[in-house]
Amino acid sequence: MTIVVRPVEPDDFAEVSRLTVEAYRADGQLEDDAGGYAVALADVAARAASAEILVAADGQQLLGSVTFALPGSPYAEVSRTGEAEFRMLAVDPAAQRRGAARRLVQACIDRAEALGCTSLVICTRDVNRAAFALYDTFGFTRDPSLDWSPVPGVRLLGLRLPLQVLAH
Repeated sequence: MTIVVRPVEPDDFAEVSRLTVEAYRADGQLEDDAGGYAVALADVAARAASAEILVAADGQQLLGSVTFALPGSPYAEVSRTGEAEFRMLAVDPAAQRRGAARRLVQACIDRAEALGCTSLVICTRDVNRAAFALYDTFGFTRDPSLDWSPVPGVRLLGLRLPLQVLAH
């Protein structure tokens, strides 16, 4: 298996929508979707118009996706000037444990470094232990200044990864 990370293409939108919603549902993150987050997850075209979406693919099979955003853009929630953030990291439940999430996170790190960002940030649900374990392997650390709640009952905890600013 060879996982390749590449920018999303319009022909990918329907599959990215499906796998993202299924991943969040399988992980228990849409059980009380009073805020309509499933609708936002499914709207890949809107995300692609306002942020970068990367997909992990094995040949023609899409395994997962992530949204990469810069501060001030519509999908940036907590990043500040000089930082980048990623959101909506999802791997198809049928393709989990194959390294797709790891590849997608690394692609976000690489992209942020290439843009000269000083940090990469992410917020994840307080109950998502698998995400915390993954981000820990990259060196992300808790940053409580990034914590927030998009809707009552959903608590997001912030993580930060300081980056090496590459000299040009």
